[in-house]
Amino acid sequence: MPIYTAPTRDTRFVVNELLDLASYGNLPGFENATPDMIDTVINEAGRFCAEVLAPLNLVGDQHGCVRHEDGSVTTPPGFKEAYQQFRESGWGTVAQPEEFGGQGFPHVLGFVLEEFMGTSNQAFAMYPGLGAGAVAALIAAGSEEQKATYLPKMVAGEWLGTMNLTEPHCGTDLGMIRTKAEPNGDGSYAITGTKIFISAGEHDLTENIIHLVLAKTPGAPDSTKGISLFVVPKFLVNADGSLGERNGVSCGSIEHKMGIHGNSTCVLNYDGAKGWLVGDENKGLAAMFVMMNAARLGVGIQGLAQAEVAYQNAVAYALDRRQGRALTGPADPEAKADPIFVHPDVRRMLMDAKVFTEGMRALCLWGALLVDLSHKAPTAEEREQADALIGLMTPVMKGYGTDKGYDVATNMQQVFGGHGYIEEWGMSQFVRDARIAMIYEGTNGVQAMDLCGRKLGSKGGAAIQAFFKMVDDEIAEAKGNEQLADLATRLEKALGEQKAATMWFMQNAMANPNNLGAGAHNYMHLMGIVVLGLMWLRMSKVALEKLAGEPEDKAFYEAKLVSAKYYAERFLPDAGALRRKLEAGSEHMMALGADAFQTAA
Repeated sequence: MPIYTAPTRDTRFVVNELLDLASYGNLPGFENATPDMIDTVINEAGRFCAEVLAPLNLVGDQHGCVRHEDGSVTTPPGFKEAYQQFRESGWGTVAQPEEFGGQGFPHVLGFVLEEFMGTSNQAFAMYPGLGAGAVAALIAAGSEEQKATYLPKMVAGEWLGTMNLTEPHCGTDLGMIRTKAEPNGDGSYAITGTKIFISAGEHDLTENIIHLVLAKTPGAPDSTKGISLFVVPKFLVNADGSLGERNGVSCGSIEHKMGIHGNSTCVLNYDGAKGWLVGDENKGLAAMFVMMNAARLGVGIQGLAQAEVAYQNAVAYALDRRQGRALTGPADPEAKADPIFVHPDVRRMLMDAKVFTEGMRALCLWGALLVDLSHKAPTAEEREQADALIGLMTPVMKGYGTDKGYDVATNMQQVFGGHGYIEEWGMSQFVRDARIAMIYEGTNGVQAMDLCGRKLGSKGGAAIQAFFKMVDDEIAEAKGNEQLADLATRLEKALGEQKAATMWFMQNAMANPNNLGAGAHNYMHLMGIVVLGLMWLRMSKVALEKLAGEPEDKAFYEAKLVSAKYYAERFLPDAGALRRKLEAGSEHMMALGADAFQTAA
């Protein structure tokens, strides 16, 4: 049976010591985030996820969801009861606005909960996760009437939500959608069409599901400029807030998937379903991207989550499983063999996982703080800077974070040897669940192109230049500390590789856009390596400060310093190879015709 323990100590380190969340107490929403309250939320969230959600993870994988003849869907055994506990405990309200019934805590604490939930049970976590995304979109673009009608129930978790973009013939290219929205003459629209891959599209957890649906009105431009967003409830809502008749939306089938079996990924059929326009006509994509951007950050956390749970189980196995002897001589002479933990190749995989998960946790929570600051920082300039930085980081967190998260999950499966291939150990599920994170909410190739094609050049490159300056400044300061100088110097070299790669794009992408497309994935990984290096530099600085005071948990901080050195030696050098791959351009990648890829008879 797989295990899970919430990494509360490391999370408290990032939130309280690295980010120093309590120091932002002068900002709206931060005043209640005292150190004691932060610790309580982290510890209790960890307990809930470990004790209530983690035991259902394997259950969800084995049982999946069941669609019945009437189109209703039953979630796996225990999910409905667990959701009831989740809702009654108020976990879904942690980072939601107080005006709609939320607790108003910073997004940082919301991200903590997202990680713990995703690690303990990713399929379950997607139900409230989609609901939170729908809430964000309605807050940003909904009318006052729509907010009053839907948000109190959604924030309370009594209703959940979805996002409906993809159709059978189109995914990323949303300009091709065919779902139609015909005016009914009373302010509502009749929505007709089919949407696929709709996570949490139908279930038995809540009495109502609020669908956000992209569709085209009559005469709309046949492109992304003609997309509108509609709110389409499963059950219509009466004027007094009670539920009315069933709307014309139904689950046609549940997708048979590689993983996340506990989440109902549906084909939804809209047959004249009644919906209401959210925001302006033909401006739906901008409104939906509020939800998409939140989802992309959430998926980046899923990459961390699956890496973390796979890592925890691999460590436990490596300490218990005995095979062979340590290369330097028997570690346990009284036994016939040593634990495989002593073997350098096993330790390599475990260390790779450790430095990724801890670095990625720091990045995700720093990203959450940027989200908070983009809305609540005291000056417009500070808000704009935070918004630009989180915009730059979003494709990196999603793309690099899930690529590496999947790599870690497969390597942790490798630690188990043959047992990793056997279902009862649970490692297969972690690998299968991690795989979807590289695909949905925009494949990682799309994330790379978003980073390189849109974010790098936005506002004359202001965001990436601000990032370079921030890292340069922190490197310069760290080089003055003898204990940080080596890490800072290695990070400086990796940053130099990223700067050179950025310049190469500037010189070569305009003349041949394929050069940008050919190198975008390499650039995204290069930037991921650099920004995690920045996280390790920051964590090392904090660890040294704490060690100067002889803390009780001295070993924790010493491990941070060793891990940072490992990251510097084993991850940062890859930046140079990625730059050289990028600078190879697109000539030979794009040279062969389609016939050359087809096997001859």
